[in-house]
Amino acid sequence: MLNVTDINQYYGSSHTLRGVSLSLQKGQCMALLGRNGVGKTTLLKCLTGVLPVSSGKIMFEGRDISKLKPHQRAAAGIAYVPQGREIFARLTVEENLLMGMATKSARHASRIDPVVFDLFPVLKEMLQRRGGDLSGGQQQQLAIARAMLAEPKLIILDEPTEGIQPSIIKDIERVIRLLRERGDMAILLCEQYFDFAHALADTFMVLSRGEVVAAGVQKDMDSADVKRHLAV
Repeated sequence: MLNVTDINQYYGSSHTLRGVSLSLQKGQCMALLGRNGVGKTTLLKCLTGVLPVSSGKIMFEGRDISKLKPHQRAAAGIAYVPQGREIFARLTVEENLLMGMATKSARHASRIDPVVFDLFPVLKEMLQRRGGDLSGGQQQQLAIARAMLAEPKLIILDEPTEGIQPSIIKDIERVIRLLRERGDMAILLCEQYFDFAHALADTFMVLSRGEVVAAGVQKDMDSADVKRHLAV
């Protein structure tokens, strides 16, 4: 579903991504690992079109999307849950959810799929509350639900456990596992919390200084070489 070949990206004179390649199949969850500042979020922003790539190719379902704008990639089926959630604080929970359906036709963009309330019951109780009034964990649930309402083929999650209480982390893990088991989308999970990523991933990739330094299947994530690149 997603094939990234030898992409490079620069911030000014800083070479932030160095020949990064990855492949992600439908129904798979890939964990993107690495210390802070190694290029993980930069890579995700390149995949979603927020940042341009300097060279290389991003293929999605056999189509070259390297030059497409973010809204075009969203329309193609890529949903992004950014680090820090970035919900609309002054809009209600309901309005935030409706924003997730902006790529749909007008006829289908006003009806919230009740499945998100089965997965995140707290959102149904808070539909008319402003997003900024929710706790950090509730905002993260809202951000994931908003992305799900776009009915994506690929969902990208940037550190969904950051600053979240343990009980909510368990809820988020349950939802990601369910999405993976449904098998109708690919999941790219960027995560600092190793145990969380290890429990969900089919494959993994480790970045260090903008380069891929390790990659493989889930059973290899416990290796000393991988953990060496994650230790602070």
